[in-house]
Amino acid sequence: MTDISVRALGEEEWQVYRDVRLAALREAPDAFAASASQEEKFDEDFWRKRMGRSRRLVAEADDQVVGVVSVGRRPSDDERISELFGLWVTPDLRGKGVAWKLVDAGVKQARDDKYDFVLYWVGTDNGRAVAFASSFGFRPTDGRRPMTSTPPEGEEPEDEMAMIYPLGDDPGAVPSAVL
Repeated sequence: MTDISVRALGEEEWQVYRDVRLAALREAPDAFAASASQEEKFDEDFWRKRMGRSRRLVAEADDQVVGVVSVGRRPSDDERISELFGLWVTPDLRGKGVAWKLVDAGVKQARDDKYDFVLYWVGTDNGRAVAFASSFGFRPTDGRRPMTSTPPEGEEPEDEMAMIYPLGDDPGAVPSAVL
C-alpha cells in the first residue's frame, strides 16, 4: 500500500477542502446531511468561512487527497467537547487504515487544542462504523439523535449515537452534555 500522510489544511487551502468535500458528497450521498448539488453552488467566500469554523484534515497518497475529516468545537454549552465529523475515505482505500489515521490525527488535534473529550456521532444501524469507533477507543453514550439526512420516502430516519473519547486522565468520565 502507498504511504498515507495526514495533514491539517491551512485556511488558504479552501479549494482542496471544497474538492474533497464535493467528492465525498458525490460518492456517498446518504452519509452526509448535505448534497453535492447544494454545496456546488457555494461561492469562495462561503468555503473560506467554513475553513475558519473547524480544522480540516486530509489524508494524502502520492500527492492526491484520499480522505478527509473535520474536528472542531461542538455547538453546545460544554466547551470541553470537540466533535469529529465529516469522515470520508475514497472507496478504493477503505479498510486499509486511512480512516484510522484520520481519526487519530483528529483526536491529536483536539488534544492539542486543549479539549477534554472528542464526540463522534455514528449511525446506530451502521455496525461497521460502531465497531470501528469502538476499536479506536470511543465509547457509546445514551445520546441519540435522528440523522440529519433525509431518508427515502416512507422510511423512518436512522438514529445516530454519540460516542465519546476522553482525552484526560479519567477514561470513565462522560460529560452530561452528550447524554
